[in-house]
Amino acid sequence: MKNTKYLKTNIMGFVISCIIVGGFAVYAAVTFPSKDVTYENGTSGLESTDVQGAIDELYTECTKEPTAGDSILENTDVVTSGDGLYKDENEDRYFYKGKNVKNYVTFNNETAGWRIISVEKDGTIKIIRNTSIGDMSWNSNKNNWDKPASLNTYLNGKYYNSLTSIAKSQIVSKDFSIGAVVYNDTNLSNIINSENATKWNGKIALATASEYIRSNSNQESCGNMNQVWHSTSCGNTTWMHNSTNWWTLSASSGSTSSVLEVYSTSNFGNGKIVDSESIRPVLYLSADVQITGGDGSKSNPFTLG
Repeated sequence: MKNTKYLKTNIMGFVISCIIVGGFAVYAAVTFPSKDVTYENGTSGLESTDVQGAIDELYTECTKEPTAGDSILENTDVVTSGDGLYKDENEDRYFYKGKNVKNYVTFNNETAGWRIISVEKDGTIKIIRNTSIGDMSWNSNKNNWDKPASLNTYLNGKYYNSLTSIAKSQIVSKDFSIGAVVYNDTNLSNIINSENATKWNGKIALATASEYIRSNSNQESCGNMNQVWHSTSCGNTTWMHNSTNWWTLSASSGSTSSVLEVYSTSNFGNGKIVDSESIRPVLYLSADVQITGGDGSKSNPFTLG
C-alpha cells in the first residue's frame, strides 16, 4: 500500500499498534505481555515521553481525518527519477517534477485548470493556474510584494472576489516566500534561503523562482538559477513551462525595479516591473479539503469536495 504508516508503542508490557492508510486507522491492537517492561516510543514516530501522552497521541494519529496532502500521497507513488512526485531534498515538501506528470486539479469550476506545485508538511496543497488570467504589470515603482505591489492588490482583491464561494472556502492564507534572489547563483539552497528570508502572509501570490527550478526533472542541467538563466532547453523537462512570458514572485536582488520572469523560451530573465506579462495565480488549498476523485491526469483531474 502506498504511504502506509505503521505505529507501534511499547508501554510497560503492553504493545499498542495501529496501521494507518491514507489517514484512516484500518487496524489496531493491544498485545500483552511483552518482553519489555519499559516505555519505548521510538518506532512510532510520535513525540510523547510519558505513558498517557503516548496513548493519547497514538489514538489521535489513528483516528484523525486525512488531510488533502495525505490523499495525494496515498494515491501517488513517490519517485526518485523520471517524471512524478518527489520528496524535496531541501525542505519538508513534495514536488511534482518532469514534463508529463499527473498533477491536474479542478478548482473554481475550471476543469483541469490548475496544477499542483507541491504537497506541504501541514497537509495543504500548493497549486498554480495552468494558464494565464491575463497580462499585467507587477508594480509601478519597486519590487516589494508586501507594500503591497499593484499585482498583489489585484490578486487578493478583484481576482479573489471573482472566485466562486466554494473556491474561496477552499483557500487558506499562508506564508509565501518573497525574498529577493541573485540571478546567477549556482547553488539552489542559496536561492531557497534567500526566498525564505522574507515572508508575506496572504491568500494568492505567484510561484517562486526556486519552485520553477524544482519542477524540473533534469536537476543535473536545470537544477540551479544560473543553469536555467542560460538554457532554453529546460522547458523540455518541466510541466510548469507553458510557452508564455510569466511573472514569478521572486524579486531581483540586483535592481529594485526588476523581478524574475520565465520567458516563453523557458529560461529566466529580469523583467521590468512595469512591463505587462502573463499572470498565473498561486494559492494553498486548505488541509481540510477532501480529494474526492480523479487520478491527476488532464483527462481525469483530481476533484475537490
